[in-house]
Amino acid sequence: MPRGVKKQNLPEKPCLTCGRPFAWRKKWEKVWDEVKFCSDRCRADAKKRKTA
Repeated sequence: MPRGVKKQNLPEKPCLTCGRPFAWRKKWEKVWDEVKFCSDRCRADAKKRKTA
């Protein structure tokens, strides 16, 4: 019997910077509610926009 959840059934949310959907990752298991950006690049762009 396989364990876990299939990739197409993982939760998703949109990135606040680019708007693209990104899926849940194992490393975000405990902080999923706090994850806002799909990548380091989007997080850096958000910081640039905030300061500019």
